[in-house]
Amino acid sequence: MLRVEELSCSRGARLVLQGITFALKAGEVLAVLGTNGAGKSTLLASLTGELTPHSGNIELSGRPLSQWPAQQRARMMAVLPQSSSLAFPFSVAEVVDMGRLPHATGLQQDRWIVEQAMAATDVMQLSKRSYLTLSGGERQRVHLARVLAQIWDVGEQGCLLLDEPTASLDLAHQQLILQQARAMAARGVAVMVVLHDLNLAARYADRLLLLHQGRIEALGGPWQVLSAERIASVFGVQARVERHPLQNTPLIII
Repeated sequence: MLRVEELSCSRGARLVLQGITFALKAGEVLAVLGTNGAGKSTLLASLTGELTPHSGNIELSGRPLSQWPAQQRARMMAVLPQSSSLAFPFSVAEVVDMGRLPHATGLQQDRWIVEQAMAATDVMQLSKRSYLTLSGGERQRVHLARVLAQIWDVGEQGCLLLDEPTASLDLAHQQLILQQARAMAARGVAVMVVLHDLNLAARYADRLLLLHQGRIEALGGPWQVLSAERIASVFGVQARVERHPLQNTPLIII
């Protein structure tokens, strides 16, 4: 779905990413991990076209990302940045409905999708509220509903990129958001999510991409990537890695 080959990216005069190669597959959740400054947000900015790579290639559905017209790309790729803001008193339903702007599927279909996306992110009860009256966590869930609505009905052609979507959310809503990421993957969407929480990544992602000093340190399943030795090397902390008592995933104890 999304293929990256030998990607290198700069911020000003500083080379942030070097030689990044991986593929994001339809129907999977890929979590991107790393310390602050490892290049996670730079990678996301490159994949969305916000940042022009220094070198390398990015392909969306076999076509160079740069060759996609903006509206066509928006029908297939939805992005939730670290922070989103609006300065106007739109209602929650109106904000979520913005996700349907690239499409021409009709008012009735769009209304149904908006309702489904709001239900999925637990903001249906807020639908008539002004966006400006919401808390930070509520706003985060509204924007997630917006990007879900954007690719709700595109199936295996869809790509969902989430930059720290659990920030400012309580524990229950952190799980809800990542459960929705898994639900979208189950419908064929390729999902990439930037996370700081290793345990959330291990629980909800099919594969982990660990960045360290601008390069890929490891790429594979949670058990392959999250060893105690690698956690100590990359994050500088001593950890125990055990089997989660409720599922066959690593449990990181620090």
